[in-house]
Amino acid sequence: MPDTQQLRIGRDAITTRAWTQAYEALSAADGDGELGADDLDRLAIAAYLTGHDDAYEHALDRAVRLLLDGEDLRRAARTAFWLALGLFRLGEPARAGGWLSRAHRALAEDGDRPCAEQGLLLVPAGLQRLFSGDGEGAAEVFQQVVDVGARFRDPDVTAFGVLGSGQAMVACGDRERGLALLDEAMVAVTGRDVSPITVGIVYCAVIENCHLAFDLHRAREWTAELTRWCAAQPDLVPYRGQCLVHRAQVLALEGHWSQATEEMRRARERLADPPGQPAVGMAWYETGELLRRQGRHGEAEDCYRRASQHGHPPQPGMLLLRLAQGREEDARAAIDAALSTATSGGARWHLLAAASEVCCACGDTSAARAAADELDEVARQQTGEWLRAIAATAVGSVLLAEGSAREAGAVLRGAFEAWRELHVPYEAARVRLLLGEVSAALGDTDGALLEWDAARYTFEELGALDELARVEARLSPEPRSRPSGLTEREVEVLRLVARGCTNREIADALVLSEHTVRRHLQNVFGRLGVSSRAAAATFAVRHDLI
Repeated sequence: MPDTQQLRIGRDAITTRAWTQAYEALSAADGDGELGADDLDRLAIAAYLTGHDDAYEHALDRAVRLLLDGEDLRRAARTAFWLALGLFRLGEPARAGGWLSRAHRALAEDGDRPCAEQGLLLVPAGLQRLFSGDGEGAAEVFQQVVDVGARFRDPDVTAFGVLGSGQAMVACGDRERGLALLDEAMVAVTGRDVSPITVGIVYCAVIENCHLAFDLHRAREWTAELTRWCAAQPDLVPYRGQCLVHRAQVLALEGHWSQATEEMRRARERLADPPGQPAVGMAWYETGELLRRQGRHGEAEDCYRRASQHGHPPQPGMLLLRLAQGREEDARAAIDAALSTATSGGARWHLLAAASEVCCACGDTSAARAAADELDEVARQQTGEWLRAIAATAVGSVLLAEGSAREAGAVLRGAFEAWRELHVPYEAARVRLLLGEVSAALGDTDGALLEWDAARYTFEELGALDELARVEARLSPEPRSRPSGLTEREVEVLRLVARGCTNREIADALVLSEHTVRRHLQNVFGRLGVSSRAAAATFAVRHDLI
């Protein structure tokens, strides 16, 4: 017989969502394999949510066999579905498929009578169509799942159906209907009748699709909700890492790059154990994006490769990295290859923005125009400031490249205002750099200098070294001899260090934050190969910088 005291503790812990306590108590109660199907189900949930994947599989395997022996065929099919879902997550499709076949056979042995479990077993077929690019086919399957869930009033089936329908709509380019369904899925999982495993799956999938659909407001709002949900259950393992990734994405957009980098590091650590968690590829990709924007090309490339190894597409980050490295031909070829296979809405929209930028840089204005026009058409059909800001930036950049500076200025001014309202400083500063080009083309030298100086301030605050170099080249068009590859601003900081100024005094003199001054000093020390202010000052004196 099971240990009744541990069994009671474990059941109570499941109710209060104390997952580690539930796992330990139910494992102790199991002894030599004495738990019944109900308690094995509880043990499996606790094991899954605390990252004990082997224990999760073992508990459900035993539960399925007990249910089959007791001829509880529908429940056996449901339990086999959850077992298959866990195996799919771990990248074991063959074994997962085997359990799905067993689930279908259990329902057939039950006479294939209508039941909620039939809806669950449609979910893998819908996901297969979705991930293969057949958004319309996926939408049809998930609508069947919704119908089954509604008919039998099954909250898990309904949640999966509504979630899948929303994902399919976004993939088909029907952004508004898709996002409305995703909101509905999020509302549905707030009730306690939904399995906590389903809740976590819905939260993470919805936030990821908000990013794909360029809805920054929803991404922020639902990320905050996921953070609160995870914080209320500190034992969670599967979703906490992905929650950190989503938090880091929002922090990065808002310009908090240091915090985003730290969150991403924590996310990678959590997602590494247990191995096989699908969000680890996303964590590596988003880390690469942060590093690319900071001009740390080698580290960024390594992250994109790791993302690809874990099944996450490395584009458009990798091709934008190639552009930053001066490998325009490689970036141009990568765009054509990526666009030829990107058919779903969200994935294609991200690539179109990159395509416009790359093609402009390569002088292929006709291809840049085609990409920008397609993106602009999508933005006009959808609501949402984020997508409109991206499209306006692309269209304005192409107009500028085509020589239509006045028209470009009007479009880019709107893009800048949109980015500023969205509180995305990096993209806003990149548009200001382009607005400076517009002013220069129209003969407004003072206007150009003001735009570039404002952009430089933001790039310095963020630590965006590539963009900082671009804007400094415009502010200092005459080539100057700067030792050890120092930027103009780094030379200014070095001069003030040599004069004995403190970080606070340097910040006041150059109208910077002390944080930015410290970062400049780190770069100066690194470029000069010194480790102290005194050594840096000595270098400045020897090279006649003061």
